[in-house]
Amino acid sequence: QVQLVESGGGLVQAGDSLRLSCAASGLTIRSYAVGWFRQAPGKERDFVAAISASGRLRNYADSLKGPFTVSKDNAKNTVYLQMNSLKPEDSAVYYCAAAVSSGLYTPSLPHEYAYWGQGTQVTVSS
Repeated sequence: QVQLVESGGGLVQAGDSLRLSCAASGLTIRSYAVGWFRQAPGKERDFVAAISASGRLRNYADSLKGPFTVSKDNAKNTVYLQMNSLKPEDSAVYYCAAAVSSGLYTPSLPHEYAYWGQGTQVTVSS
């Protein structure tokens, strides 16, 4: 059974940093592209970042290049999202997702992903 479990969310102040984790079981992230999405109340689920199965390619939403960094630890079967200089508009539920991939695939659309975690809440106060 495939499971993706996000952790690391919480309540922080503007300008603070958070590192989200996505721990995978039932699959090996060496064979999957893993993406991060976020969804605020009443809004669509938006792409944040993705890392290829090989780890050599990263893809970011244009507005998030710089302050957000995606990385992976194959030994821990875990993908991370480092978020710096957080703003109130970054508040949302953050989800990780996995897509079967053999190389440099970093999908940015939700329907391209087969497996999803339950999400972790990030709230940034002003």
